Amino acid sequence: MKLFNTFDRKIDEFTPLIDTQVGMYTCGPTVYREIHIGNLRTYITTDLLKRVLLAKDYSVRSVMNITDVGHFRYSQEKGRAIDPVMEEAKEFGITPLDIAKKYTDIFLKDSQKVGIIPSDDYPKASENIKEMIEVIEALIAKGFAYKTDGNVYFNVKKFKHYGKLSGNTLDKMDELLEAVRVSVETDKKDSADFALWKKAEEDRVMRWDSPWGEGVPGWHIECSVMAMKYLGTTIDVHAGGEDLIFPHHEDEIAQSEALSGKKFANFWIHTNFLLVEGEKMSRSKRNVYTVFDIEKKKFSALAFRYLTLLTHYRTKMNFTWKGLEAAQEALDKIYVLASSFTESKIGCSEYEAKFMDAVENDLNMPKAVAVMWEMLRSDFPLSAKAKSLFKMDEILGLNIKVKAEELNNIPDSINRMIAQRDELRLHKRFNAADKIRADLEKMGYIVEDEKKKTKILRKI
Repeated sequence: MKLFNTFDRKIDEFTPLIDTQVGMYTCGPTVYREIHIGNLRTYITTDLLKRVLLAKDYSVRSVMNITDVGHFRYSQEKGRAIDPVMEEAKEFGITPLDIAKKYTDIFLKDSQKVGIIPSDDYPKASENIKEMIEVIEALIAKGFAYKTDGNVYFNVKKFKHYGKLSGNTLDKMDELLEAVRVSVETDKKDSADFALWKKAEEDRVMRWDSPWGEGVPGWHIECSVMAMKYLGTTIDVHAGGEDLIFPHHEDEIAQSEALSGKKFANFWIHTNFLLVEGEKMSRSKRNVYTVFDIEKKKFSALAFRYLTLLTHYRTKMNFTWKGLEAAQEALDKIYVLASSFTESKIGCSEYEAKFMDAVENDLNMPKAVAVMWEMLRSDFPLSAKAKSLFKMDEILGLNIKVKAEELNNIPDSINRMIAQRDELRLHKRFNAADKIRADLEKMGYIVEDEKKKTKILRKI
């Protein structure tokens, strides 16, 4: 299996650290509002990778953090630095942890709706503060961090390999910081240094005791600590959105490797941005969409998953409602085709091989989907297509077998109406037969007339 590794910008052969065991860490959401479809695209990529590894008989332990500790960040919408979790808590008159729990639950439900296999662990930042403090103390002891007025910063110049992931080396930092960081920190030794621990602001509700006073951990240290706690000092795969390469993932590498003296992650997998109608998502443009928005327009969340499969994860994806409509139609067609299949012991081995060749080549899902359709249009027996389609779907994650069974699950009362209609047609009482057909369609069924009987499916 080959994957593009952001670290060396090459497609490398994937080999785990320990035999057939794979540890995979994904940067999860900051839970202060519903995650948008751009976030979901990234998590679908991670899910596809996990599914491919499982199909290849790897044992996979997947970890995704939940950032339930807010941090001040610059808001273009409000024109100032805000803590989004605290802002939401104030607006609704509840605690920050209540806000975090609410949106964590929504996130997990949305993930399930788009076919994502649950991670093995969902560690929360708020539940790992003790470990973060211990790591920060160790970095201070090693000379990589310093404390000042209740804050602790990582001294970037002490880590000579800074910039090896993003290419943003120390000699470029002044220019880059102007572009990507808005900072009100005035007590740092160098503008490139980043916070490991922040002194609590006066109005901060969530705060913890530490050797440096009450405060909160820095955003970057959270992921390093939770990744190493659950997966060890060196992990096989670290995944996330392309926007996290710098500074988040670069800072993770610096503090993790400064602590352990070992390589932090062997593979870095990053999903490219999702655009909406060719534009960047922005709340000011009102084009930030969620699973709720998709379902409100009567589309399936799995139709969005299918749509993501048509664009390679390292390419920008342009989301349009017309594109989602076409994806829904294609997915519905797959379900209807599958509803007529009977599974056999023999599949279409040549198509299965071509499908696996595609997914093992840096998750080439557009090619894999094309192979699937090529198989469905082939002259192979329906039963053989069924066997292979359901096997492919273990990676595609479109829930094809379950949806096909739902289409075929017709209640006895409906079957009696069908039998009555068949009898009416047999005696050429077509007006009465048409009345039953209309009633069935109103009840949510698709009616297709065959020579001597009625074929019926649930509407999708």
